[in-house]
Amino acid sequence: MVATPEKRQQQARATTSPADKVAVLLMGYGEVESYDDFANYNEQALNLLTAKFAPVPIWVYPSLAKLLAIFDLHEWKHRHNRFISPHNEIFERQRSAIEQNLQAKWGDRVRVFKAFNFCKPFLPAQVLEEIKTQGFDKILIYPLLVVDSIFTSGIAIEQVNKALAQMANGSQHWVKGLRYIPSFYNQPAYIDLMARLVEEKIAQDLASSHLPSQIGIVLMNHGCPHEAKGFTSGIDESQVLYELVREKLIHRYPLISVGWLNHQTPLIKWTQPNAELAAKNLIELGAKAIIFMPIGFATENHETLLDVGHIIEHVRRKYSGVIYVQMPCVNDNSEFCQMMANWADPHIAALLSEETLTVNPTLAVVQAQTHSHHHHH
Repeated sequence: MVATPEKRQQQARATTSPADKVAVLLMGYGEVESYDDFANYNEQALNLLTAKFAPVPIWVYPSLAKLLAIFDLHEWKHRHNRFISPHNEIFERQRSAIEQNLQAKWGDRVRVFKAFNFCKPFLPAQVLEEIKTQGFDKILIYPLLVVDSIFTSGIAIEQVNKALAQMANGSQHWVKGLRYIPSFYNQPAYIDLMARLVEEKIAQDLASSHLPSQIGIVLMNHGCPHEAKGFTSGIDESQVLYELVREKLIHRYPLISVGWLNHQTPLIKWTQPNAELAAKNLIELGAKAIIFMPIGFATENHETLLDVGHIIEHVRRKYSGVIYVQMPCVNDNSEFCQMMANWADPHIAALLSEETLTVNPTLAVVQAQTHSHHHHH
């Protein structure tokens, strides 16, 4: 007899204790909601992100963070009329929707917690303390980031590991189970949704006024430096993501280009073409309308709003007769939140059915000393 998915799920539940619970740690960057937090936010970003690729001495970071805060303040407060990023609010809606979908199946045995890489009071260390306090000892680390790289899920794991090391106490670690979902850049459901959202926008805004060959589509990925001190920078997965979405659209809309949203750091080679150059290239090929679609971003942020707005302004100065359409990120699209929950399901089932971990942190110290002694001899 072949076990159906339903039967396997029942078997998995039968082997677990009613006390078993899983905390889903949904992780994102987070963005400041108070301008006073700019300097602290920038310093953390410099330590966790910029240090991975830019040859800047660490002692410069505090002063550089304050300098960048001045530019941020001008950009958000003065240039954009007291702009506040909607990222954190959208992320909370995503968290809530994913939790609702998961609890429809698992009940209160599963809770979804949010953690931001750079924003108090939701730093990973703070959230893990809350998870422990609430009696969860099995964790699914789930970065809500489209591609896996040192700049996305890499820093998430770095922060989680640091926090877990600091929370280790005694001869038995409190974490009894741990799993990880790295990225979803090549998930068919996500690819299909990205392509369909573009097609729906074209049908709504452009189909009656433009031939398909006159509609240019810039599929925007997060920019990546080519050198990241040997770490995986995200270029490969981002390129695969672009190609998969492009393949869904190319036969109907032949003018498609990747457009990288880069941080044009001096002396650093970034991915090309950037989104502005991509749009100009498509216009040179005859595009009369340009759609900017952020496929490499799951949650709206200042880059997808302010930076893309600047890009459109710059391109419009030269090509004023072209129509420009700025699309939102997938955000809390109900279909997206459901698929996020679906991807978590098998990992939750595994955490609830697998034999619990028994880890003695003190042994790691002994092993390290033993190996160091043997190596010395």
